[in-house]
Amino acid sequence: MNFEPTPEQRLIADTARQFAEQNLIKKAAQRDRDGEFPVAELGKLAELGLLGVNIPEELGGAQAGVVAYSLALSEIAAADASVSVAMAVTNMVAEIICAFGSQEQKQTWVPRLCSGEAVAGAFALSEAQSGSDASSLRTKAEKIPGGYRLSGSKLWITSGDRAGVLVVWARTEGEELAARPDKASPASKKSAASGISAFLIPKDTPGFAAGRPEHKLGLRGSTTVPLTFDGCEVPDGALLGAPGEGFKIAMTALDGGRIGIASQAVGVARAALRAATDYAKERKQFGQAIANFQAIGNMLADGAVQLEAARLLTLRAALYKESGVPYSRAAAMAKLYASEMSGRVCDMALQVHGGYGYTQEFPVERYLRDARVQRIYEGTSEVQRLVIARSVLKEFSDHAS
Repeated sequence: MNFEPTPEQRLIADTARQFAEQNLIKKAAQRDRDGEFPVAELGKLAELGLLGVNIPEELGGAQAGVVAYSLALSEIAAADASVSVAMAVTNMVAEIICAFGSQEQKQTWVPRLCSGEAVAGAFALSEAQSGSDASSLRTKAEKIPGGYRLSGSKLWITSGDRAGVLVVWARTEGEELAARPDKASPASKKSAASGISAFLIPKDTPGFAAGRPEHKLGLRGSTTVPLTFDGCEVPDGALLGAPGEGFKIAMTALDGGRIGIASQAVGVARAALRAATDYAKERKQFGQAIANFQAIGNMLADGAVQLEAARLLTLRAALYKESGVPYSRAAAMAKLYASEMSGRVCDMALQVHGGYGYTQEFPVERYLRDARVQRIYEGTSEVQRLVIARSVLKEFSDHAS
């Protein structure tokens, strides 16, 4: 069992780190204050092949694999988590189209995503009353001659106002089953999920509009917006996959997306641990550096152990996906542990900084704010525990039989 990256994977990670150190770190605090979307930075990431790390070369990607993507994303997140979010979703959208799209859809959209021409991709699944329970979504896609008419709304969509193309989930049948999710039986829930389809929607499609960006605790350089579809008509060719296949597409994408969030969490936590360590060596109290006090040393040691455990869980999940073996449970474990670890390590880093950590003179308060959402998006910690528990129950039931 080899835990070391290959030369190609190391090259991708080194490229991402060099770019982050030269282009992102110095502007991260300003981007957080101003809420500036990283258009130019995403263009540079595209030039480096980092908007399509796991995409085939013939479609404009780097074809470097999932492990390389995880390593690169961690490096970007360590410098500026807001940029890493746009990078992660764009990679995810490109992968979705590669996995489920027609040849025409692949040729039309994947090179634009990888090259930065589309600026970013967006993943439009969540709605006001449909967060963790995606099968209860209400946005409707009515079949019309030659295409579909979408009506409804989405909420909390990353890069939804900037993306050149969005993957949008809408109900093509089973509307009555989603109307009363509180009354739904497991069988009707399954039927409701089978009535969901996915569509590729270009940003300039008539009837589609993005709302005002949310004012958020963290990730302020990444826009999060509501979307509305008011008689938004798209051709049959906009359907991604087969009718009713949308829920499967969403769940597959979320499994991979969880590896991305775990990678982000590792990057942010690493930046926080480094900041805490540097500060502890410089800050003097009682005549010596506070790093010499056992209480501070223990905090740094615990943070380092948790960070390493999260890193290995994340790379294992990435390797499983890259190898083509089932990875849903591994991705859930990585996302759960890494996101909760990131919160603990960032909080510890702020504590080590004392009162200074509570000010914007130091980056640790931003790390803590950016880390908080990692336990929410791409599936909450509670959802990850559900996924893991179901897998554990099945595993030991199979052993018993």
